[in-house]
Amino acid sequence: MARGGVPGAAIAILQDGRIDRVAGYGVRIAGQAAPVGPDTLFSVGSVSKVATAALCLKLVALGHLDLDRSIDRWLKRWRVPAGVAGDSAGITLRMLLSHTAGFNVHGFQDIAPDAPMPTLVQTLDGAAPAVNKPLARIDAAGTRSRYSGGGYMIVQAVIEDALGASFGAVARRHLFVPLDMKRSRFDAAPAAGTADIAHAHDGDGKAAALPRGWQSFPELAPSGLWTSANDLARLVLGLGASYRAPGGFLPQELAVDMMTAVSPGPFGLGPRLASEGAARIFHHAGANDSYKAYIEGNLATGDGLVIVTNGANGDVLGDEIRNAVSDALSWPGDWSVRTGPIATAGLIESFTGSYKRRADQNRKLAGLLDTVFSAESLEIAPSAKGLQMTAKGKSRDLVAVTSNRFVVPDAYIPAGTLQLLFDRGADRSVQGLTVIGGGGVLLFDRA
Repeated sequence: MARGGVPGAAIAILQDGRIDRVAGYGVRIAGQAAPVGPDTLFSVGSVSKVATAALCLKLVALGHLDLDRSIDRWLKRWRVPAGVAGDSAGITLRMLLSHTAGFNVHGFQDIAPDAPMPTLVQTLDGAAPAVNKPLARIDAAGTRSRYSGGGYMIVQAVIEDALGASFGAVARRHLFVPLDMKRSRFDAAPAAGTADIAHAHDGDGKAAALPRGWQSFPELAPSGLWTSANDLARLVLGLGASYRAPGGFLPQELAVDMMTAVSPGPFGLGPRLASEGAARIFHHAGANDSYKAYIEGNLATGDGLVIVTNGANGDVLGDEIRNAVSDALSWPGDWSVRTGPIATAGLIESFTGSYKRRADQNRKLAGLLDTVFSAESLEIAPSAKGLQMTAKGKSRDLVAVTSNRFVVPDAYIPAGTLQLLFDRGADRSVQGLTVIGGGGVLLFDRA
């Protein structure tokens, strides 16, 4: 925490379908005697999407919504824009929750405490004071995994219009109360003076978003949840229990649907999914400017983890915490890749050269890589450490894990490590390489 300038954090560890321990560390406000506790409120960024998805599925279970009918049935204040040429498919909640609806607008900027906040419709239209682009369909529905916070704003509009109530009120009645999430709320801007709330801090651990002490997040469904480690633990437990047996917060069939990946991406209905078998987990991270958060639940064992922080470098801290917990509890399916002295003598020169992304690759094979690794060409060259990859003008060192497979240590890929596998044939020539990560693969041919 000190190294990353993160003043405060709270962690919950789940084992065997129960909260094993939850504790706060550090302070809510740098330089003050204001300790973080299990119930301290934090902004949790895109972890909000999992809560929104859980709420949406609860409303499906109650008969208010349907996952597979066109959302035009419910929308009253906004119309879904036309699709790309040749795409006349109706947009469904299943598409929106799994990021396969084809919409733009990845995420949203935090808003300063004294700045005006847009309405939901202004955000959807990209109209002032919103600063995002208008929501538009840029992929044919159901053909590509493209992360879209904007799509979750459409989910919010559907819920409000269908039930005739504010998103916060619907969430309180159908999500927070049933799961006993006492401190949680979808709130664009909690009032100054809110009790036991973590203040925002920059990368140096200095106070940000003054004078109030936290930014505004009017995009409620994708990033407007304020909650605690205790409450998020209850959410993870509730979803996992619904998956494993009947009689939970959600009907088991819907919970299984939620935790099944929607092709061509790695998302279920809300959470990301990773690993296989007894290591299968659902998870999601959240990243606003000054708050970083992470949740994870093992679908088989009921183990899990919640991390909330109030510093801009909280994601780096969270990675260290996740690795430490996984090691200490011997969790299966650790995403880390163990490196060591790997002999590549005589091979480095055969790997060097230019590689071009294969144009005819089926997008379903790419998974999340299709959007988070957008390079069309790669340059591989020798370096002091062995090999170096240059993509879109940025060079990164490669670290060998086998004689022809390398990892990219500083490349962010959700739910895994970015890897390059050089395809070396029986004639010893290298005609291509495979980029692996994010639940998919990308194929590159040697130029």
